[in-house]
Amino acid sequence: MKILRILLIALFFIATKSHSQVHVDAINYKNHERYITTTLNYPVPGTYLPIGQKAPSTVLNPDGTGVIQNADLSKSKINWGIECTDEGTPIFKEGFNSASYTFWYRITDSEEWNYTQLSIHFLKKRMFLMGERVKEYEDYNVQ
Repeated sequence: MKILRILLIALFFIATKSHSQVHVDAINYKNHERYITTTLNYPVPGTYLPIGQKAPSTVLNPDGTGVIQNADLSKSKINWGIECTDEGTPIFKEGFNSASYTFWYRITDSEEWNYTQLSIHFLKKRMFLMGERVKEYEDYNVQ
C-alpha cells in the first residue's frame, strides 16, 4: 500500500511538471544571453510561403527544427524559437489587431543566430514571417 501511494505521488509530480513547464532554450547573440521557446498561444509551426507563390518556403516543426528555402531555392535545415523571458513568457509588441514577435533561427551547421520578425494579424488570421512569407491559421482561442 505504501509503494502504491509513493507511485501515485511521483506520477502526480511528473504530470504537473510536464504540463506546467514551457520549454525554454538559452541562446547567445553578440555575447548576450537570450531565451527562446516554440510555445505560443498560436499555431506557429507550419509552412510559410509568399502570397500566390510556392517558393521560397519556410517550414517550422513543433520541436524547434525546420527548413528554410533561400531566394535561390537552396534549402537549409534550421533551429528556431520565439524570444521569451527566462520563465518562457513570449515577448511581443502589441499593434492594432496584431502582435509582433522576434523570431530567432540558426542554420543547423552554424553557431550564429539570426533574427527576423514574426507578426500575427488577428483579423486576417494570418502570420507573416520575414515580412513576406505567410501562413493562414484558425483561431481556436476565440471566446
